[in-house]
Amino acid sequence: MAGASPCHAFPVKTLPVASASHRHRDSRSTLAAANLRSPALKLSCDFASGVSTGSILPRGGGRAAGLRARAVTDDDEWGREAPDGPQGAGAAVAEAEESAADAVIGELKTKLKELLYGTDRGLKVSSETRAEIVELITQLESRNPTPAPTEALSLLNGKWILAYTSFSGLLPLLATNRVPQLVKVEEISQTIDSESFTVQNSVRFAGPLATTSVSTNAKFEVRSPKRVQIKFEEGIVGTPQLTDSIVVPEKVEFFGQNVDLSPFKGIITSIQDAASSVAKSISDRPPLKIPITNTNAESWLLTTYLDDELRISRGDGSSVFVLIKEGSPLLD
Repeated sequence: MAGASPCHAFPVKTLPVASASHRHRDSRSTLAAANLRSPALKLSCDFASGVSTGSILPRGGGRAAGLRARAVTDDDEWGREAPDGPQGAGAAVAEAEESAADAVIGELKTKLKELLYGTDRGLKVSSETRAEIVELITQLESRNPTPAPTEALSLLNGKWILAYTSFSGLLPLLATNRVPQLVKVEEISQTIDSESFTVQNSVRFAGPLATTSVSTNAKFEVRSPKRVQIKFEEGIVGTPQLTDSIVVPEKVEFFGQNVDLSPFKGIITSIQDAASSVAKSISDRPPLKIPITNTNAESWLLTTYLDDELRISRGDGSSVFVLIKEGSPLLD
């Protein structure tokens, strides 16, 4: 192929003399031929420069274009491949260091998962546990395998489930879980589409009669290797999905008192029948969309850690968000 360089090391064997003219070589050629037999030689070519050191000269004294002789001390006359050298050793060391770093990150993520269990996204956590969580987050951020998250948008893509936050604005929302048998926050998520540069924040609620969701749609702009600016465009109230059956507990604790719900089972059954009759008509309706026209409806987000299953972000007021990619074992 034109332009391809044939510079590859190849071994040479001494071949038998085939013609009479070759038998009349001078003593210098005979000596050179003898030297080719022991030790074995490798020839390397440099056709680009046409100059070599210790070149094998053809008969007549002319210089061969780019042929170099290199001795190889090996019992095998064809020689063996050269060792990798400093570059190969450096690559092996780098690979070992990367493997060790991955192991440390994996251990930190496992510890973080264990600490987050039962904290209800940061609502039910003691000050001591919160300090341990913050320490693990700091250690992960210092080992961030993606220094420029906004340049790795494929990793940002997808649905992320909120596992922990210190954002005070979400605490009243999370506190709804403390009202028994009424409303429960099932999931808080953020879905990122890097192709359309859109973000959807969603909260899914569940009650005794229905489930619904409230979402906000936003556009984002990349402002730095770690930071994006978010502008909210509309809010969406999802269509309530009525439950097909209602499980009524025997008792419920309300303001420190156990309330017997047995007398109310008949009433709840009647409500359930009525709800089932209108479930079809309501579920077919589109969600309610509310445009956000406030020019100040903006925020920013700084991604301080990112891999294929875990994302740590920081927002206004030094609030921290720990999100796990949907389908990750960390959610188990």
